[in-house]
Amino acid sequence: MPRFEPRDPDYETKVRSSFALQTAMQTLGAVMGKVGPGEVEIEMPYRADLAQQHGFIHGGIVTAILDSACGYAAFSLTAPGIEVLTMEYKDNFLAPARGSGCWPGEKWSGPEQRSPSAKATCWPMTTARKNWSPPC
Repeated sequence: MPRFEPRDPDYETKVRSSFALQTAMQTLGAVMGKVGPGEVEIEMPYRADLAQQHGFIHGGIVTAILDSACGYAAFSLTAPGIEVLTMEYKDNFLAPARGSGCWPGEKWSGPEQRSPSAKATCWPMTTARKNWSPPC
C-alpha cells in the first residue's frame, strides 16, 4: 500500500471522534480498530440477530461497515474542516461472511482526485483477535 501523508496532524482523533457519533455503527456493535493515514479497520463481532437465513452475517450489514471503513480512510487524509460522503460503491461477495465476526480493512487510492476510490476487504475473525482467517 502506498504511504499517504494526512493533511491534518490530528487525523486519528478526528476519525475516532466522528466514528463515535455514528449511531448506525453502534447499533451493529462495530468498533474502530486500527487508524492510519488512508487505512482504517472496523471490527464487528458475529451477532445472530444480524444474520441472514443461512446464519451468515447479512451482506447489507457487511457493506455498511465496509462503506464506513472506506469513508474513514478517506477522511483520515483530509484537511481540517473537510467532510467525506460516499458517492457510489460496488460489492463483490466471494464467499459468505463466516467466523466469529468480520474485520473490514480498507486500502485507499487516489487522494488527489475529485472522486477518489477505495478498496475494502472483509476478513472473518477467529476468537483470537487479529488471528486472520482466509478472506471471506
